Amino acid sequence: MTSTTRRTLLLAVALGAAARMPAPAGAQGAGTPRPSSETPPGRSPGTSPGAPAGASAGASPGTLRLIVPASPGGGWDGTAQAMRRVLQETGAARGIVVEYLPGAGGALALPRLVTGLRGHDDTLMVSGLTQLASALVNGSPLTLNDTTPVARLKGEAHVLAVAAASPLRGLDDFARALRADPLGLRVAGGSPGSTDQILLALIGRRLGLESTQLAFLPFSGGGPAAAAVLEGRAAAGISDWSEFAPHVAAGRMRALGISGEQRLDGVDVPTLREGGIDVVLYNWHGVFAPPGLESAQQARLGALVAAMARSPAWAREVAERRWRPLYLAGPEFTAFLAAERRSMATILAELGLRPTASTN
Repeated sequence: MTSTTRRTLLLAVALGAAARMPAPAGAQGAGTPRPSSETPPGRSPGTSPGAPAGASAGASPGTLRLIVPASPGGGWDGTAQAMRRVLQETGAARGIVVEYLPGAGGALALPRLVTGLRGHDDTLMVSGLTQLASALVNGSPLTLNDTTPVARLKGEAHVLAVAAASPLRGLDDFARALRADPLGLRVAGGSPGSTDQILLALIGRRLGLESTQLAFLPFSGGGPAAAAVLEGRAAAGISDWSEFAPHVAAGRMRALGISGEQRLDGVDVPTLREGGIDVVLYNWHGVFAPPGLESAQQARLGALVAAMARSPAWAREVAERRWRPLYLAGPEFTAFLAAERRSMATILAELGLRPTASTN
């Protein structure tokens, strides 16, 4: 692994430095818009493509639409639900409509945001590093470049976990089993090109295995991936800590290792490094608006998110979920995204995960 890759993967350091907040303290397949159970009664989560900004079907003034480009129960959904609670608690929005559009690492949600909701200033999509990387792997015609970036919000370590009854008791057992039969040890995670797959490829590389030797089972989010592990369709799973944490706490899953630089506070799970696998990886999430917004509309959405990120209610959510606060907005966030695209293209090429030639 090159020094460039290693510097990029130590996102705990790179993102932490960039995030010193100057202002605010189912298997994968095509999906259709699905309303959250939090959708206000009598309101549809659908949007009329021809409606003017702020006048979408089912979204009255003061109502915010949050698009989750994955199935319910995953990391992006967790971020959206935390936003929903904070925005409603602080009175920043009278109602929150959540839409789920799973598939292709978030790519299936982009036509809705970029084309169907162009110019709508009542909409935000939760996204992050997985969608950026998946676009490179899958050669998506639409990418985050086609949206209006608003802000990066938080980062989170991944966890490698197995079902509670698994014979794999620790990282040593996992490493031995993976080396002995890499194609036979199926590992569930998010979409192709997701940070889940990237982490498995990095673990494999450290154990002397190439990505083509590994059996990664892609799903549309952490919820379906966890189900695959619990139902025995996968020997292990990789996801954000907050996605698997409820299963670990309930005794349904056993966490083998965390991908962070250090252990999570109050969590008795070793880091991958402690288990002899020298890999560190953090996933980040942010929010993006449709294209075609006027400056005043962009400023309003930016102010809404900035106020949320500096609120005590958001600090509470971050602490409870063991996230890292990584707020970044404006030109700095745009520059960060450009750098991430370049870095991920290099990493994916080195790991043999077939990025496209373009880093759009």
